[in-house]
Amino acid sequence: MNKFKVDISLRLAFLSIGLLCQRHVFAQKKDITLSLKQVIDLSLQQSPQAKLAATSFKNKYWIYKTYKADYKPQLRLNSTLPELTRSYSNVPQNDGSYAFRLRSASTSSLNLNLSQNVGLTGGQVFLGSSLDRLDIFGTSNSTSYLSSPFLVGFNQPIFGFNSLKWQNKIEPLRYEESQKAFNEDMENVAIRSSELFFNLLMAQNMVEIQQKNLANNDTLYKISVGRYNLGRIAENELLQMELSVMNAQTNLAQAELDVELSNLQLKTFLKFKGDENIVLQTPEVLPLFEVNENKALEEALKNRQQMVSFKRQKLEAESEVARAKGERFNINLNASYGLTQSAAVVEDVYTKPLEQQRLRFGIDIPIIDWGRANAKIQTAIANQELIETQMEQAEQNFRQEIYLAVKQLNMYRQKLLIAIKSDSITQKRYDITIKRYLIGKIGIIDLNMAIIDKNQTKQDYIGALRTYWNAYFELRRKTLYDFEQNKPIIYATNK
Repeated sequence: MNKFKVDISLRLAFLSIGLLCQRHVFAQKKDITLSLKQVIDLSLQQSPQAKLAATSFKNKYWIYKTYKADYKPQLRLNSTLPELTRSYSNVPQNDGSYAFRLRSASTSSLNLNLSQNVGLTGGQVFLGSSLDRLDIFGTSNSTSYLSSPFLVGFNQPIFGFNSLKWQNKIEPLRYEESQKAFNEDMENVAIRSSELFFNLLMAQNMVEIQQKNLANNDTLYKISVGRYNLGRIAENELLQMELSVMNAQTNLAQAELDVELSNLQLKTFLKFKGDENIVLQTPEVLPLFEVNENKALEEALKNRQQMVSFKRQKLEAESEVARAKGERFNINLNASYGLTQSAAVVEDVYTKPLEQQRLRFGIDIPIIDWGRANAKIQTAIANQELIETQMEQAEQNFRQEIYLAVKQLNMYRQKLLIAIKSDSITQKRYDITIKRYLIGKIGIIDLNMAIIDKNQTKQDYIGALRTYWNAYFELRRKTLYDFEQNKPIIYATNK
């Protein structure tokens, strides 16, 4: 008995020394107290996930700007300064015949072009000006210039696939989709920060529970020693109390280690680089709004990127059908009108320029293709029908998902209210049990059961709090609507 008691006392001493050292390390860190809202605000400002969401949106933004630029006039300057050639070519002779002669030449050109795409027709109009110079080297050197001071024209596909028209329908939807996707990504950041918040809060709550358990067990152990010395309790009960103290110390050490790990995870997410120790405030106030299922679905249909994605995918399928039909044959009309002149000196090429016209009507129609064009059309139509069917099913699942999210939030709210009440009742029961144990009305088994119930109920309360807030943020993400402020959720983008 004495040897066993000495053995336990040594273990208790070593555990106490370890706990004191661990708490000394914690005490050296600077405490930063944060609420749930503050953690979410910080994560939206500086977390890596928020930066990633902003970068992804910026990429989509510049793609959209590229599309918009295609519908604006394009002014381009290109030149060749110069191009040198030395080769045999077929040269006319004085007697009217031709012969191959070694010829050295230098060509230079300067072109200025203004073009504009026409989305309505899928064609292009252009306006240009050019100047070319040709230098011949050899036995008879010569220099000549050719100018086109003014040239206007157009290129127009007829009955073909108008890619510009379809881009004008699809690209704005794609950009709108990226805007809504950015809002959803930021709400995902809020959800993740909420998860890390409650991971740490539950760990800190467990530390508080284990600290109280250790203090209570230590007090009860000292009381039990006195009662044992008076012969009022059996030796087995005293040993049980000693074991409870050891278990409480071990559990406290584990809880403090869990706090350290959860603290590190949250600091990493928030990009805290110092040696701070985050202390969290338990959310006391619950949102008091009522969520109407029809209102939630209405906002989700307006605000979620998934609905825009459905519309975009349907248009893309329609465009592929139009492309397959338009590629059966190609008819193009090209026309231009301008002025031109050539001379030996550059000043003369702009004197009395001559007219030049060009008209080209081209047709490319397959006579026999063994059903290839029709097969491409039918493939595109089948794909369109498949996408429409998939979209109908996805939209139905989407509606069910919103209804389920509303139901879950309301259910978790009720569970949380019950958990709050249960925690209060269990705490009162524990206080009564402690008093009854101290006056000898109950034994150690009943006391341990009360301690277990108290600890479990406290953790159940924090767990219910966590589940409710996660469901709350999940509903925000799925609807992109703030039911507290009664307005859509739109995050500012720094392009």
